[in-house]
Amino acid sequence: MKAVIQRVHSASVCVEGFVVGQIQKGLLVYLGVAEQDGPEQISWLTDKIANLRIFDASLTEKTSKSVQDIAGAVLVISQFTLLADTRKGRRPSFSGAARPDRAKGLYEDFVVELGRLVPVETGVFAADMQVESVNDGPFTLLLEHPMAAI
Repeated sequence: MKAVIQRVHSASVCVEGFVVGQIQKGLLVYLGVAEQDGPEQISWLTDKIANLRIFDASLTEKTSKSVQDIAGAVLVISQFTLLADTRKGRRPSFSGAARPDRAKGLYEDFVVELGRLVPVETGVFAADMQVESVNDGPFTLLLEHPMAAI
């Protein structure tokens, strides 16, 4: 399981011209699910995201607050392309990504578990989405479970 985390002032996602998810201050999370992922990866990643101290408490004290501490929210977007293998050739291989039916279930489980910790909005799994965000910093991190194969 891989996640790109961006600290944002605001973020929204549209599908077919309609806003389906939006947040104000918080985190924009792009989530990629690998074939070998399961409950252990979900628990590890949701805890890490909710508790990462990446928000400023004041102008003099940097990154001492989590998204929970600031009463922020998280916008989660499914992103299988995070599992791309680009080591060979010019066309990415997505063989490490979970099959869509398995990935959707794990994505939904991730959203539910993260939603127990912080307010969560989402896009639409496997839809063509347009994501807009106002980055704060910018501050972007790549997280992946320590046992990830890719």
